[in-house]
Amino acid sequence: MRPIRPTDTARGGRRVRRTRSSALAATAVAAVLALTATACGPEEDDAGGTTPSASADQSSGGSGGSGGKVTIPDDLKNRLKERGIDPDKWRDGEWKNWDRDKWLREAKDFVNPIIEDLWNPDRMREADKPPAGEVDNDISGDDGVTDPTPAPVRAAGVATPYHDNAPESGKLLFDGPKGSMVCSATVVKDPANPGRSNMVWTAGHCVHAGKKGGWYRNIAFVPAYNNDGLSMAELENAPKEKIAPYGVWWGQWAQTSEQWIAEGAAAGGQGAPYDFAVLRVTPEKGSGGKSLEETVGSALPVEFNAPAVPKIAEMTATGYPAAPPYDGQKLLQCEDRPGRLSVFRDQPTMYRIGCTMTGGSSGGGWVAAGQDGKPALVSNTSIGPVTAGWLAGPRLGKEAEGVYRAVSEKYAGQ
Repeated sequence: MRPIRPTDTARGGRRVRRTRSSALAATAVAAVLALTATACGPEEDDAGGTTPSASADQSSGGSGGSGGKVTIPDDLKNRLKERGIDPDKWRDGEWKNWDRDKWLREAKDFVNPIIEDLWNPDRMREADKPPAGEVDNDISGDDGVTDPTPAPVRAAGVATPYHDNAPESGKLLFDGPKGSMVCSATVVKDPANPGRSNMVWTAGHCVHAGKKGGWYRNIAFVPAYNNDGLSMAELENAPKEKIAPYGVWWGQWAQTSEQWIAEGAAAGGQGAPYDFAVLRVTPEKGSGGKSLEETVGSALPVEFNAPAVPKIAEMTATGYPAAPPYDGQKLLQCEDRPGRLSVFRDQPTMYRIGCTMTGGSSGGGWVAAGQDGKPALVSNTSIGPVTAGWLAGPRLGKEAEGVYRAVSEKYAGQ
């Protein structure tokens, strides 16, 4: 997809003055969609500075911020200490230090302490993201394994309230070296806790920066974000309950593929066939003992043996696109018959559909009929071209199933 341009990013070597209206209009996106990645992934090559971005600075203290109030369970304190990080310093803002030595990278390193009220309404709306590098609209050298480029399918708005029509869908919020970013995500079933799932599916590039970075921070899921489909102007004065009607759910654990960690990149499509991730989430505030699945009333099964492309009549991709012409506040969908896309000959072929959604839709679930004929999650938005005419997502196989079952088993019975 076309790269996402934050309102305060320099253009042509000049800093662009950021106004409130322009900041809201450019609500960001994380992603890779990077052939350009769709949520177009941020470029973190120059991460490592100790100066946090303006949007990151707003997160601790200040107007509407958390005032540094952090809840760090003992197990997370121990994991922070094991990585050489002082929990008290983390609470006081050390999480904004993106020095390479402090940016946790390996699968076992994930830590994400809840910072209560960090994701206030303003911060949710104004999440920004750096642009990803542009790429050609099509990939050469894939003759024989890539189907013709699909015709663009105009994204359609999901009928409101979103909870009635796409209850499993929501927005993913997180922080990186260059500020706050957004993706999309989906509530999925948990084999170890039937009917009580706290698992969320998204793209790998929405939780981890890939080969040149590590885990993002302050990862939180907001189911049915902006449930009533309010306009940007209406949202400016809306209470948090309107923006996050089912609460804010923090990532307790995240897992992505080893391939994404080793090869993933913000542009070019590297690692895209393995660009998936699973989160175990927990409520920021009390949920009355209810799981995420019970709270939203639904969770999708995940299909790891989806029918071959010729046997799939249609797929539906859902997400919150934030790059122009969209503003990241509305839930949209594209429905199309899928084709095949091979980014690299030695890696699995991906699904591809026509769709005009842009960055911010990354990580959003793709739904099709599973082997049993019932709706199931079969992929997630990963990459797209500069012109935003199509999206591609990984075909979920043994690697994806391994990630999914590992997260489920880690919290079996909880």
